[in-house]
Amino acid sequence: MHNANLPAAEALEKLKDGNKNYLEAASNPGDVSPQIRKKTCEEGQVPYAVVVTCSDSRVIPESIFCAGIGELFVIRVAGNVMDNHQLGSIEYAVDHLGTNLVVILGHTNCGAVGAAMGHVPSGYVKYITDEIRKAIGEEKDAVRASCLNVERSVSIVREKLGYGEGSDIKVCGALYHIDSGKVEFMD
Repeated sequence: MHNANLPAAEALEKLKDGNKNYLEAASNPGDVSPQIRKKTCEEGQVPYAVVVTCSDSRVIPESIFCAGIGELFVIRVAGNVMDNHQLGSIEYAVDHLGTNLVVILGHTNCGAVGAAMGHVPSGYVKYITDEIRKAIGEEKDAVRASCLNVERSVSIVREKLGYGEGSDIKVCGALYHIDSGKVEFMD
């Protein structure tokens, strides 16, 4: 259910507990009922966390954290990179919806990170891989590269939106392990 202005520490524990449940789940126990659809339609959304993650079809935040309708404000972009659109979406969730936790969720076996490590793509994909290259440099270990990419996005959010030291808004990174389903929080 919804938790208006849930403190960041409680929101983080809720995500961790949801991921523990997910590791053994066969289906998502999050509330997707007609009642919650009606309630969120009439009363609006009050997500307890913002999750910025990759567009990869294997990464489903609502399932990974056993969340239902209205609980997570999810922003998806290949490679979970930051630009003004993602920053504006985060800012909206924090300023207008009262969300106090922002999680940048990278993942193992990320195609965007692999593309940035392996070759120079052309077309619009290059905008994404160029951002990832700024984060990973010459890193050749795919998991470490994914972590570096998350860390850069966390830094950008903290710096550009002022959610750093002393802020009531917590920004943290996490890595979703595609094979096991476990989320490893970085801080």
